[in-house]
Amino acid sequence: MAVRSVLVSGAGIAGLVFAYWARRHGLEPVVVERAPGLRAEGHGVDLRGAGREVVRRMGLEDAVRAAGTGEQGIAFTDWTGRTRARVGREVFAGFGGEGPTAELEVLRGQLATLIRDAAGPGVEWVFDDHIAAIDDRGSGPVRVRLAGGGSYEVDVVVAADGIGSATRRLVFGEHDEQGRAWFRPVGVSLAYLTVPRRRGDGSWATWQHDPGGRSVILRPDPVGTTRAALSFLAPPCLRGRDPDAQKALLTGRFIDVGGAAPRVLDALAAASEFYAEDVGQVRMPAWSRGRVVLLGDAGYCPSPISGMGTTLAVVGAAVLAGELARCPDPAAAFAAYEERMRPYVDRAQELPPGTPYTGLPRTRWGIRVLHAALRATATPPLTGMMGRFLSPPAHTIDLPSHLTTAAHG
Repeated sequence: MAVRSVLVSGAGIAGLVFAYWARRHGLEPVVVERAPGLRAEGHGVDLRGAGREVVRRMGLEDAVRAAGTGEQGIAFTDWTGRTRARVGREVFAGFGGEGPTAELEVLRGQLATLIRDAAGPGVEWVFDDHIAAIDDRGSGPVRVRLAGGGSYEVDVVVAADGIGSATRRLVFGEHDEQGRAWFRPVGVSLAYLTVPRRRGDGSWATWQHDPGGRSVILRPDPVGTTRAALSFLAPPCLRGRDPDAQKALLTGRFIDVGGAAPRVLDALAAASEFYAEDVGQVRMPAWSRGRVVLLGDAGYCPSPISGMGTTLAVVGAAVLAGELARCPDPAAAFAAYEERMRPYVDRAQELPPGTPYTGLPRTRWGIRVLHAALRATATPPLTGMMGRFLSPPAHTIDLPSHLTTAAHG
């Protein structure tokens, strides 16, 4: 029997895009989200290559562009706050507009709202709840019990609940057969927060490098504030700590840093929009088990370093919805989805050589070398070469034809 009903765990970008395309293909999605409502917070996310094309076929490209952050480029500064290199968006356009400042860059919450509004009627939304148990007997419907007491019988469950997916843990456990965790740290920890906008905060981002493998980033937004990020080389140290403990750790790491750091630390204690993580990738040998399938970061997070997380979520969601509508057997749909997406994901997870140390030098000499290389990006003979390091493989997938015909069905 063909797939009709689908329960989606997670109303992030992956889950929202899946719900959109599922409805366009005649499926009946139920989206369950742990938060009490659609998450309106979040920093800038990039839509690149095939991800941008999927959004265009959803009829949302103009709306996303209008909601863009307006970032014109990045000024790279040293530990004193002095600008040492400037790379404008026109330079990134020299290798496809897919560098650290992407052509389509939008706040995550604004993108989520646009997608949900476009999904229209026919999607059931369940907020302030999450999956507590899954009974997948291999034949017939999957029985899903929610923590709030509700239950569903559906043809398929899609786990789109992020890098720490609780749904993945229920079905796949924590480790592979060799005892390795699905989450693989890359040696960087990162925190995001929103800080008050100041006079002088313009349309350029600033990226400050400090000795010890630390950086402070300030980026413009279109809503009257400034988005900040603190990153540093370290083994995993933020996961499992509560927000107050995370903030204390970050303060200790950056208390001796000048430039933009004191401004960010001043805002840190009272920051309500705050998120911290140990950066890593999710590596799974298979993305499905029975009638449960992984989508986006839950199955193949490439890490923020790749610049491909949102694009993989958007493309994967569109491909998965189409295969479930096309293939009567869920196992065949999952296999087709993985066959198309796996090479694309593998390329996105191949981080640039020397990551993360080339982007977060530990010495003043290393920072000077990095800034000299960044200055070289503006030199036409070197732009193409630098593009191979700064531009992720966002175009390296052929989108299926069903994405052309379903967008306004």
